[in-house]
Amino acid sequence: MIASLKLRRTVLSLLTLAASAVLAFYYPRLETALPRLVYLTGWLLLVLCLFLTAYNVRKKLPFLPLLSSRLWLQFHAYAGLFAGLVFVFHLRFALPFGLFNLTLAALFLAVTFSGIFGWWLSRAIPRRLTTAGGEVPFERIPAIRRDLRLRAETSALAAIPEAKAATLADFYVRTLAPVFAAGPAFLPHILGSRAALNDRLATLAEVSRYLSPPEQARADSLAELVRARHVLDFHYANQLLLKTWLFSHVPLTYGLLLFTALHVVLVHAFSGGAR
Repeated sequence: MIASLKLRRTVLSLLTLAASAVLAFYYPRLETALPRLVYLTGWLLLVLCLFLTAYNVRKKLPFLPLLSSRLWLQFHAYAGLFAGLVFVFHLRFALPFGLFNLTLAALFLAVTFSGIFGWWLSRAIPRRLTTAGGEVPFERIPAIRRDLRLRAETSALAAIPEAKAATLADFYVRTLAPVFAAGPAFLPHILGSRAALNDRLATLAEVSRYLSPPEQARADSLAELVRARHVLDFHYANQLLLKTWLFSHVPLTYGLLLFTALHVVLVHAFSGGAR
């Protein structure tokens, strides 16, 4: 499986490099012979954009025998890189003129760079989640969060009759209850920061010095729940980032297609509108 994946990557990389080399070699030579070569690169760019958009359609129709989603993703990535090069040649290495064409170019760049960012996310985040103990289904995270909070409250309150003291329970109400009740901090978990976790565990360890043995056992249980909550928030933040990227990349893509269709109409409706 890994060998076939590497082989496909190698083949697609070589094909993309070959197509890019052919384009770079022949474009300057054909530009003088074909005054309207810009039309050809424009239509090639449109075909590539339609093919790239087809990947999203393929994901919504998994029951159709249209190759595997992983193979489509590979085609999507390499075709996207090649489309970026065609885009540069289509612009003739110059900024487009006019508000409409500038907007179209900005949309294309936004789709391209968001695609590259998403490709990196799709490779980096699964590795991060695997390191953190495997992926937790995103839809189950709120329920798991509530369960951790209830378990923490139960453990803290159970220490009162066991130790005949409320030291741990008071500490929980003051310090840990807001942590378990609050939503996850997004940015620290994206950056992989453990500062907040370490501070909470250090504070709990400091309080543990003054606890009785029954309370100490409950404090150890709370420490494990604090770690579990940190891992859960890490999963939530990283999966949310991946989902947020998708909700931005796809609308940008369809916006690009809309502007491209208008661009085609304008170019063929008015003479001299090659760009």
